[in-house]
Amino acid sequence: MTATDRPVPHKPGARRRGFAATRLAPLAAIGVCLALLFALDLDRYLTLEALSRHRAELTGWVAANAARAAVAYIAVYAAVVALMFVPGGALLTIAGGFLFGPFAATLYAVIAATSGATVAFLAARHAFAAALHRRAAPWLARMEAGFHEDAFSYLLVLRLVPLFPFWLVNLVPAFLGVRLPIFVAATFIGIIPGTFVFALAGDGLGAVLDRGEALDVRIVLEPRFLAPLLGLALLALIPVFYKRWRRRPK
Repeated sequence: MTATDRPVPHKPGARRRGFAATRLAPLAAIGVCLALLFALDLDRYLTLEALSRHRAELTGWVAANAARAAVAYIAVYAAVVALMFVPGGALLTIAGGFLFGPFAATLYAVIAATSGATVAFLAARHAFAAALHRRAAPWLARMEAGFHEDAFSYLLVLRLVPLFPFWLVNLVPAFLGVRLPIFVAATFIGIIPGTFVFALAGDGLGAVLDRGEALDVRIVLEPRFLAPLLGLALLALIPVFYKRWRRRPK
């Protein structure tokens, strides 16, 4: 990466001429997200217990309205990510694996998470810069060097390896001048592996519920459920190995 390609730190308080459409777009998107969450009463469904309880109506509606269900899922998921509703993304990915299967759910969730992350990124850069900058400020110095060295590669690592919370990685690049195409591409590619693991776990949950069995500790011994759990465990260990590798003497 050449010096001319390096991102220029963004100053959230800087004045700009006019009231560009790019400032209005994040505001409109956030408004739509809020409307979706209130209209759909999303909190009631963001638990495994609720997913099991509403299993028949959810699977029936998805089977009868495949396209509409996919669009609704993507819209709700994007809203959850854009509003930084922290536990919602993982639970919705599991729910997606249960409702759509691991491959379709991975596609839908990656599209949705990337869209929601982009809305948060634009909101941090334009609409709510000062407020979101205060929220992300404690981590800016820790991440600045990596973004300045190679923005795409560093962001890709942060998406592949959960070193920092997902919502935080949506905000910090906006304040460090990362270009939007780089942010979108690294986010889309980087979240695919982890998303697939969670979707696979959801598919395993669906198989258990399809047999009418209760959720208890014996489920983890079944191959279809054990495999994604092992995947999640390995994914959680990646930051440990990554940090040790970074600390090695050059």
